[in-house]
Amino acid sequence: MTAALAEQGTPARVPAQDPPAPPATPRRRPRRERAFDDVPRWQIYLPLALYLLFTLVPFYWMLLFAARPAGSTSLVPWPMTTAHFEKVWNERSFGIFFQNSMIVGVATLVATTAVALAGGYALARFDFRIKNAFMLALLCSQFIPGALMLVPLFEIFRNLQMINSLGSVVIAETVFQLPLSMILISGFIKNVPVSLEEAAWVDGCSRMRAFRAVVLPLLRPGLVAVGSFAFVHSWNHFLFALMFLSEQDKQTIPVGLNTLIGADSVDLGALAAGGVIAAVPVVIVFAFIQKWLITGFSAGAVKG
Repeated sequence: MTAALAEQGTPARVPAQDPPAPPATPRRRPRRERAFDDVPRWQIYLPLALYLLFTLVPFYWMLLFAARPAGSTSLVPWPMTTAHFEKVWNERSFGIFFQNSMIVGVATLVATTAVALAGGYALARFDFRIKNAFMLALLCSQFIPGALMLVPLFEIFRNLQMINSLGSVVIAETVFQLPLSMILISGFIKNVPVSLEEAAWVDGCSRMRAFRAVVLPLLRPGLVAVGSFAFVHSWNHFLFALMFLSEQDKQTIPVGLNTLIGADSVDLGALAAGGVIAAVPVVIVFAFIQKWLITGFSAGAVKG
């Protein structure tokens, strides 16, 4: 009965309603970074094609003048001829120039690599009082152009009776390439853990034997990088060979190319053929050591 009265006299309670929610703002989609696969291919290939065209056109132009007959204006080297190569190799003594350049390049490679290896090991493994000052001096020496040192070097080589000798060019090239080579080699050696040498010492190896057996095999990419850089630089360098070598049978390819440029006229075919002969060894070197070169420079850039 009480329940019935309550139903008749008491109004039903209405549940409270929540206030209306504000209108929802549209959610912004998160920006997705553009992946490499989403980039249109033409945005990749077009810059690469332009760079390749800019790089290869001079080489094609050189090959064109070297391979087409004299007086021809064709943009295609056909019919091809080897007359320009025979002329510079036999009449202009490029065979002798090539041999001299090869001697200078190989000797500079061996001397620079050997001395830089010893100096780089000392910088990487030993601490001495003037080490930082010595490293700073090595870096500052790279800002000195070789032309400023021609007069004192000429006097030194003249007193040593080394003028008109390939040895003078080798010494000059080695001296000017040693600072950078030594810094690079020290960076490579720092990447080799000292614990490997210490384990060899515990096994009874001397420092020299541990270096030959443990460290030296791991430095192969760095040695290739430093040696190839020394070879290419000495192969292409013109100034030292011009100043220290006066006889024609002692000159190198860069000086030989300069002799093809006359005061009144230039034999473009012979000059282009000489340029091809000068470029072939460098291209072959980099084609065979490209992987070692990239590995060596990336390894030397980690520490140092």
